[in-house]
Amino acid sequence: MSIDIDTARRVAKLARIRVEEDALPALAQEFNAVLGFIEQLQEVDVEGVEPMTSATPQRLKRRGDDVTDGNQQEKILANAPDAREGFFAVPKVVE
Repeated sequence: MSIDIDTARRVAKLARIRVEEDALPALAQEFNAVLGFIEQLQEVDVEGVEPMTSATPQRLKRRGDDVTDGNQQEKILANAPDAREGFFAVPKVVE
């Protein structure tokens, strides 16, 4: 696939990028270079290759899945502008 100047102009317009008329040939060349690289990547045989998320194998550190209530009610309510009887107090919004 080859990108011509009109297509480069249209892509720039769709991307909302202002490109001067004299810069359009260079932009079309850059698009063609990117597409050429993608075509090279499509020629690579990846059958049986596992997908990877990183170049180095890593395992995430895991923590125990312990359910707690936090035991920090006083600290949390200390940040509230209005707290009553252990709860956040909020203004009435429905009459």
